[in-house]
Amino acid sequence: MPILAAYMVPHPPMIVPDVGRGSEKQITKTVRAYEEIAGEIAALRPETIIISSPHSVLYADYFHVSPGKAATGDFSRFGAGQVSFRETYDQELSGAICSLSEAKGFPAGTLGERDKRLDHGTMVPLYFVEQQYRDFRLVRIGLSGLSLAEHYAFGQIIREAVEQTGRRTVYIASGDLSHKLQEYGPYGYAPEGPEYDRRIMDVCSRGAFGEMLDFEESFCDRAAECGHRSFVIMAGVLDGLAVEARQLSHEDVTGVGYGICSFRPGEPSEGRRFLAQWRKKQAEALAKRRSSEDCYVRLARETIEKYILRRERNTVPEWAPPEMAERKAGVFVSIHEDGRLRGCIGTILPVYESVAEEIIHNAVSASTRDPRFDPVRPDELDRLEINVDVLTAPERIESRDELDVKRYGVIVSSGSKRGLLLPDLDGVDTVDEQVDIAMRKGGISPREKITLERFEVIRHR
Repeated sequence: MPILAAYMVPHPPMIVPDVGRGSEKQITKTVRAYEEIAGEIAALRPETIIISSPHSVLYADYFHVSPGKAATGDFSRFGAGQVSFRETYDQELSGAICSLSEAKGFPAGTLGERDKRLDHGTMVPLYFVEQQYRDFRLVRIGLSGLSLAEHYAFGQIIREAVEQTGRRTVYIASGDLSHKLQEYGPYGYAPEGPEYDRRIMDVCSRGAFGEMLDFEESFCDRAAECGHRSFVIMAGVLDGLAVEARQLSHEDVTGVGYGICSFRPGEPSEGRRFLAQWRKKQAEALAKRRSSEDCYVRLARETIEKYILRRERNTVPEWAPPEMAERKAGVFVSIHEDGRLRGCIGTILPVYESVAEEIIHNAVSASTRDPRFDPVRPDELDRLEINVDVLTAPERIESRDELDVKRYGVIVSSGSKRGLLLPDLDGVDTVDEQVDIAMRKGGISPREKITLERFEVIRHR
C-alpha cells in the first residue's frame, strides 16, 4: 500500500534544543512522542514524505505545491541558523498531484511561489525525522482559505497521485492546536480554546475523520487553531481506508496545544468515505432548505443560476409580490458554500426602482464580482446557500451604546470613507468587534474621527 502511515504533529520551534535552549523541557511528552514517530518512519523507510504546513505558501483560493528540485531552510529566524536543512523534492509525485488537479479543475499547483525557503512548520517535523532517517524525498503542501471540504478533496487527489506513481509514502500533517488555552499564552484565553483541543484530540484518537468537517469556521477562529486544515487534508489522504488511530501525546503548558497522533491505514472501507457522506448530508439539508426558501431567495437563486449557466440577465418575474416589485430599499445578497462565505454584495440605499431589481443586480455581483472571490462556477450551484437582507433606512446615532450586534447593522463613516457590517453574523459577538470590522472594511484607521449609523434588516433565508 503506497500510503504507509500518517501523522498529526505540532511545530513549535522551541522544541528544537538549539532554539529552545532548555525551554523544550517544558514539553517533554511532545518530544518523546516526536521521537517515537520518527522511529516508526525510519522503520517504514518511505521513499517520499509529504508535509502539509500552515506556514508554507498560502492563498485564499488555491493550494500551493512547492516546485523545483530542492529547497533549503534554517532556524535563523529563531536564533539558531546552525540548524539547517537541504531537501530534495519528489518532482514526479508533485507533478502527478498538479496534473490530476488540473484535469479535475481543482485549484492546486505550483504557481506563485516567491520565497523558496522551508518554513518552520515543515522544518520542525523534519528535524525529528532526520535524527533517525534521511533516505527520502519531500513534497511540501500549503493550505488555503477554501472550505474544509475542499481541503479533504485535495487530500483525495494527493492519495490518487501517490497510488498513480506507486510511491511508498508517509504523510505528515503539521499544525499546532489552539493558541488560546491559557491567559499567559500568545493570544490569551478563550473558552473555545480548550474545547477545540478536546474535540480534535477525541476525533483523531478515534480516527473519526468525518467529524473534522463539522468544525464551524467561527469556532475554529475563536479557538485560534493553527492546523485544522492540515489535519483535514491528511484525512482526505486516508479516505475510504480502515485506520488504526493512536494518540501519543497532548500538552498545553505554553498556552498552545500540541497534539501528536499516528494513523496506520488498513483495508478499504466503504463506510469511511467521509466526504461523500458529508456531501450527501449537506445536499439533503440544502434540498430541504431550498424547498422552504421564500420569494426573495428564490429570485436571487434563479438570477444566479441563469447568469452563471447562460450569462442571461434576469428580469422582475410576474410572480413577484408588490412588496418586492414596487417597494424600494437597500439589499444585500450573501452566498455561502460548505459553511464559508462565497460572495456578498449589497446596496446601503436603494439604487434601482424596486427591491426585486436590487436583488437581481446584487445577486449577479455577489456571484461574479466580489473582489475577494473567484466567480461562482456552474458545478458549485447545487451547494450554494443564499441569504437576502433587506435594509431599513440608516439612522444616525451618537455612540456605540445605541448598537446591538444581534439587532442592528452598523455603518461607520470618516469623510468619504465608509464601512458597513450586517447584524447577527457568526463570529461577531460584541459591538466593538462589529465597529472595528466595519472600520477595516472601510479603510478607516483607529485614529480617525468617525460617525455611526445603524440599520435593521429583514433576513430572508
